[in-house]
Amino acid sequence: MDNSILSLLKKYDVPTPRYTSYPTVPYWDFSSIDQSKWKQSVINTFNSEKGELCIYIHLPFCENLCTFCACNKRITKNHTVEDPYIRSVLKEWQIYRAFLPSLPVIKEIHLGGGTPTFFSPDNLTYLINGITADAIVSDDYEFSIEVHPNYTTEEHLKKLSEIGFNRISIGVQDFDPKIQFVINRIQSFEKTQEVVEWARKYNYSSINIDLIYGLPHQTVNSVLHTISLIKILMPDRIAFYSYAHVPWKSKAQRRYTEDDLPAASEKWEIYSTGKSLLEEAGYKSIGMDHFAMPNDKLFIAEANGNLHRNFMGYTTTKSKLIIALGMSAISATQNAFVQNEKVVEAYENKIELGILPLENGHLLDEENIIIQNHIHELMCLNKTTVNTKPLDPDFLISAFSKLKILEEDDLIKMDGDTIIVTAKGKLFIRNICSAIDAQLYKKQISTQTFSKAI
Repeated sequence: MDNSILSLLKKYDVPTPRYTSYPTVPYWDFSSIDQSKWKQSVINTFNSEKGELCIYIHLPFCENLCTFCACNKRITKNHTVEDPYIRSVLKEWQIYRAFLPSLPVIKEIHLGGGTPTFFSPDNLTYLINGITADAIVSDDYEFSIEVHPNYTTEEHLKKLSEIGFNRISIGVQDFDPKIQFVINRIQSFEKTQEVVEWARKYNYSSINIDLIYGLPHQTVNSVLHTISLIKILMPDRIAFYSYAHVPWKSKAQRRYTEDDLPAASEKWEIYSTGKSLLEEAGYKSIGMDHFAMPNDKLFIAEANGNLHRNFMGYTTTKSKLIIALGMSAISATQNAFVQNEKVVEAYENKIELGILPLENGHLLDEENIIIQNHIHELMCLNKTTVNTKPLDPDFLISAFSKLKILEEDDLIKMDGDTIIVTAKGKLFIRNICSAIDAQLYKKQISTQTFSKAI
């Protein structure tokens, strides 16, 4: 490995926020928002977006615990939990519908988990029909679902297609049997291929496959093997994520230790090898951690400067209103975030009382909104021009000092107050964003909070 890359890895592979939001969740101030302020923020954003919104539904149940997963989930084989949970989600939607000023126009519905296909095809159909019954579905809508092949039937994909689902994201992570054993996710290529073939049979217009680099016992050879199989499937998109090791948050990750994880230098080789193989197969790098074929809407959006990013990942939809339903789901408006109760029973109890089940949240101030925009541009456009006037002078001195170091390491180029991410800098994008993170500057959190950057 190039010694210069090795020195960069040693320097920058440090705990860093993932920037799925700004401010990041550990810096949210729940005292800044309440039910009334949140409802008003939803209404204001709804009006400014002309009634357009995206809906995320968190379906938290899984029959099996994947030890790498840090998501909020409930492990159970008891499927009697389906009906009461769906009733609660539909009641939560009705709470929102009651104060929305007019009929909503749905741009996206995304089912995430957990394992959304834990729910029966009939229950998923009932859920979606209940959401869309008193709404307008946009002409250019996208309905997507995350699936685990072991718990997905042809009937799932057939019925979801019939109610409008046109995108599917299939979890793979790695096909190496040793890695699958330690992450407790035994999943054959043949079963994965079967789900891909069903998706094509029922005319899903976009198929995504999730892969992870940096898993325990993962090597360059295991990634060579996995991507050789992925090239047989040729999905439209691939998400090639960095594994987030957060055992203080996800106790299941204690099944293995940091000694079982590839060192930073090997993790870099795993990523670089995977990236080269994907590019050889015709995929183009998109934003951070994503790849798409040149005819895919995501690639076209980035090429046209229209790529967007929110809690659901990279998207072509720029809606500023995301209504998230279900346990632990995170909603967003143009100036606020809220997160629902993280325990199923607490979530369902609040819904039964007819109140929004908010557990956490944050009302953004002017500084938050300015920096949020800069971080969004860095992650979607690979450049941003810093709006210095309203920002704290001491913070700016610190930020530009960090940016100067990043420039010296050839991760960015500075043109006045404009930050331009270099090709080398794309893998270090979280570090670049952290340089202009005012919350991180003001309050370094001493406890273990963030996964490593690379």
